[in-house]
Amino acid sequence: MSAERTTSFGQGYRPTVVDRFGVWLSGRAVRRHASFDGARAADFGCGYDASLSRTMLDRVSRLMLVDVALAPDLRREPRVEAIESTIEEALPGIESDSLDLILCLSVLEHLWRPQGVLDEFARLLAPGGKLLVNVPSWRGKRFLELSAFRLGLSPRAEMDDHKRYYDPRDLWPMLVAAGFAPSRIRCRRHKFGLNTFAACQVAPSTEEGNR
Repeated sequence: MSAERTTSFGQGYRPTVVDRFGVWLSGRAVRRHASFDGARAADFGCGYDASLSRTMLDRVSRLMLVDVALAPDLRREPRVEAIESTIEEALPGIESDSLDLILCLSVLEHLWRPQGVLDEFARLLAPGGKLLVNVPSWRGKRFLELSAFRLGLSPRAEMDDHKRYYDPRDLWPMLVAAGFAPSRIRCRRHKFGLNTFAACQVAPSTEEGNR
């Protein structure tokens, strides 16, 4: 097993055009499926600059950012709860049912034990809360490795840190195992089939059989 990473995405370098385009596409998918207004939100593996989460700062009631390193201005932002830690180390200390929205974008592929992390996300969500997940697909693997290893358009270290890839048939059963009802999971390919995106919602407290 390789050592835990000690730097965040974008730390010490400027993301490439390919990286920024990917973040933009993820942002479009997130905005289609999430309501930020007044939400208690968290972005796990947000990256050093948390470029997507910055855009929701003036709309959420609380924003938790989790990554091994975060930009100094984010740590000073009064609306941000900044946790500089691995995701696995941070999760046990977060209160159950305390979040309305969780983002986990281009993160699961870097984790050795992704199922345990998804289980914890389900624990953290309040009734009616939503989890949004983006991961590279097996088709995306070919493009990402070409971009990183042959063309130099993506960070080689990021691709070398990937543990696995996910098509909907890989990710969907993991979300069900975490406790999300199949009727409340939307899992599909996006970004031209290079990624898999999932939106999962915990049942509101007024409904029977939530979780």
